[in-house]
Amino acid sequence: MKKEVVVISLGGSQILKNGGINVNFLSKFKKIILNHSGRKKFIIVTGGGSVARTYIEGLRNIGSNEKLQSFAGISVTRHNARFMSYFFGLNQMEGVPHTLVGVKKMLKRQNVVFVGGLEYKPNQTSDSTAAKIAKDFDTRFINITNVAGLYDKNPVLNKNAKFIPYITWREFHNMAKKIPFKPGQHFVLDQKASKLIMDYKVRTYIIGDDLRNLDKLLSGQEFFGTNIYG
Repeated sequence: MKKEVVVISLGGSQILKNGGINVNFLSKFKKIILNHSGRKKFIIVTGGGSVARTYIEGLRNIGSNEKLQSFAGISVTRHNARFMSYFFGLNQMEGVPHTLVGVKKMLKRQNVVFVGGLEYKPNQTSDSTAAKIAKDFDTRFINITNVAGLYDKNPVLNKNAKFIPYITWREFHNMAKKIPFKPGQHFVLDQKASKLIMDYKVRTYIIGDDLRNLDKLLSGQEFFGTNIYG
C-alpha cells in the first residue's frame, strides 16, 4: 500500500534554543517521526530561526537588497536541514535537496527527507517552501512553531491574545497578508504560504512545541492546535 506523505515545517527556533541545540525536543521529535515512518513518509522543511534573522538583519543594516538577505536566510535553512539529517542518522552524504525533483528522488529511497529552502523565489520563507511541497504532493501540511497555534495577535507580546482553533483558508490569508513581507519575518506562516494553501486547498495545521500534539495529529486523534481548512 502506498504510504501517505506528510509535510512538516520545523521552525529554526525549535532546533536552536538559548544558544544551543534543543536536544531534548529534537530527540522526542525524532522518536515520534520514526514511530510513524512505517506507515507514512515525511518531508521535513527546516526554518532558519534566529540565526537566519541575525544574518538577514546584518545585511539589512548595510543596505543589502532583499534578494541577498533571502539568500542568507536560505543558506541557514539548508544548514539546519543537513544537521537534522545527521541527527536522524540519515545518510544524506550528497547534502540536502535544492529542488522539488531532488526531494522526490530522495523520498523514493527513504521515509524521511530533510530540506531547507529550495530555489529562490521572492517574498517567501521556508514555510511557503513547505506549503508548495504539500501542494505538489497533494497532502497535508503541519507547521510546528514556538506558539501553540494561531492567535488573533502575537501571544508572546499580548497576554490577552485569543487562541483560534479553526480558521478558513481565506480568513487565514486575509490575516497573513496584512503583515508586510520582509526576509526573516516572524509570523506563523508567510503570505505566499497562506495564498498557496488557500488557492490549492491544502489542509494545514499549526501546533506548538508540545510534541504530544504532533503524535496525536499523526495518529488521527484529537489534538490542541489550529486547523486551517474550508
